[in-house]
Amino acid sequence: MGGPGVMFITANIGSLSDQPGDMQKNWFHELFKTIQRYNPEFIALHLQEFGGKEYEKNMEAAENLIRMLIESEEVSSYDRVQAFIDTDHTQPNRFTALGSVYLIHKTLDRIQIYNFKEKHFATFSGHNIFLGSLDDCPLVQKERFPQEFWKEFPWTRKGLMRSRWQLHNRTFDLVNLHLFHDASNLISLEHSPSIYSMYRSKALKYVLDSLQDTSEVPFFLFGDFNFRLDLKSLISAQSWTQREMTEKDTVLYEQEGEVKLSIKNKVFDHRNMEIFQENNIEELHKFDSEPLPFLSRLTEMQISFPPSYPFSEDISRPSEFMGTRCPAWCDRVLMSNSARALLNKVKDEKNDVQYDRIGADVCMGDHKPVFLYCKMESPIENNLK
Repeated sequence: MGGPGVMFITANIGSLSDQPGDMQKNWFHELFKTIQRYNPEFIALHLQEFGGKEYEKNMEAAENLIRMLIESEEVSSYDRVQAFIDTDHTQPNRFTALGSVYLIHKTLDRIQIYNFKEKHFATFSGHNIFLGSLDDCPLVQKERFPQEFWKEFPWTRKGLMRSRWQLHNRTFDLVNLHLFHDASNLISLEHSPSIYSMYRSKALKYVLDSLQDTSEVPFFLFGDFNFRLDLKSLISAQSWTQREMTEKDTVLYEQEGEVKLSIKNKVFDHRNMEIFQENNIEELHKFDSEPLPFLSRLTEMQISFPPSYPFSEDISRPSEFMGTRCPAWCDRVLMSNSARALLNKVKDEKNDVQYDRIGADVCMGDHKPVFLYCKMESPIENNLK
């Protein structure tokens, strides 16, 4: 039957922070529905873009969202909470806008969190919310990526946040991650892989080297990787011709005189967006190449759902992609090979391992949250310290 059920969720809430109201109601409803369906004993919720683009104005409301979450009746059976929210935007060289929230069910015992300063595991009780820079919080490690990783942009909130847990004698790290985005479709189109892909690769290698240099602890790495389909290769695979540019900063592709795709810096106008939906996932995977260089160090459950980004922020169009970027699997749950070994290997149990989006038919912002539900292996001794 396996050990405790765990659920790892990643959600970029930039849209939610900038446009609350009905979108926030939808977000809570779909999140709680997913939690209640699987009833995990341990929930790890990793948030990115906390406070949204206008974080100075939105931060107080975003903090209230976390309180609403952990105080909701729907999660009242989770009697212990650890929440770490990086809200101090006055430190531009440290601010990541990341939030990591962990909920522990009342039936779950033998769970502890690691104190990085005192170097030991500790039990806890009640609801514990840590806000601010988090620099003095010994239960979490946070880092904004060095500016040299993305010199073209003097200000970026991209970074990582790590906590360490011991559950039934299993030790593992949970890492919240936000990698660099694609700033321009036209620049993404120039090379294969794109320059943005190379930026992300450098940052991810930095994260993996840091994790594996400091310890041999298994880790789950989930967040907004911003992985994109290889745009140049994707378009090259079509039987299209590029029309001679008649409009500045616009690239058009056509077939038999009919425009199939129009691309600008922040426009991706594909005439047949249905190709990014359910029935074409296998074909799209051919261009989901960014994880490939890391498959000796990381693993991922098979993706059987459509891309998680970018969706319309119009409440009435919840399943339509926004015409700004090429749809892609930005939001993901990856893990080290040693972490994969901790998961229950039984495949024929109902709800044994589930990897999916949340709110496929409901507007939850430009990102659909993604979750992995699984059960840990039966308790074993773990001597990692």
